Amino acid sequence: MVAGGQLRQRLRRLECESEPFRQSLHRIGREPHRPEGPVAHDAQPHSGQLRYRLRGTRRDPFLYSRQGRRLKPERVVQIRRCACVVKGGRRFSFAALVVVGDENGRVGYGYGKGSEVPIAVEKATKQANRRLKSICRENTTIPHAVEGRFGASRVLLMPASPGTGIIAGATVRSVVELAGVKDILTKSRGSSNPSNLVKATFDALSRLRTREEIARLRGVEV
Repeated sequence: MVAGGQLRQRLRRLECESEPFRQSLHRIGREPHRPEGPVAHDAQPHSGQLRYRLRGTRRDPFLYSRQGRRLKPERVVQIRRCACVVKGGRRFSFAALVVVGDENGRVGYGYGKGSEVPIAVEKATKQANRRLKSICRENTTIPHAVEGRFGASRVLLMPASPGTGIIAGATVRSVVELAGVKDILTKSRGSSNPSNLVKATFDALSRLRTREEIARLRGVEV
């Protein structure tokens, strides 16, 4: 059951988004301001900033990282619904687990909650953009085998030869694809909770080191 104030707010939002209302505002010169136009090449968009670019009559939103790289569309790994029993009935809320990346060595994940699914996904996407991390890669795969853990979940990542592809489940695949890894073998053990699997995968990716880094840490020459 929706309260009176929330119902009026939703009706006002729907009225504002209707096409006749926009046309009437445009006729009287009160068109709502919306960011549009091409993104400046010399600008440095911050993480999670939403830019718009006109393509004909459509506005396509693009997300950019701190380095100015254009991020791929976010991957929604999981949507959870929670019901809170109140006096007038049940009140639903939603939680979203999202992974973002540029498919070039930078990837991050986020978790957001909201009264509706789009709000939860937007919050999770903003948090994921703030958590972008760089990972080590070797051509199209990873430098060495590594295992990551979080809670009761364990994820094993192993390098693969070119042309193997991504051998992984849906949750782990979302992370390694957006990280830019093309050939990899994976195996998950223990809990299959998507949240724990994503965190275990990020733990494994954070343990990757190149030969040069290991040699520098040990003080030897390769």
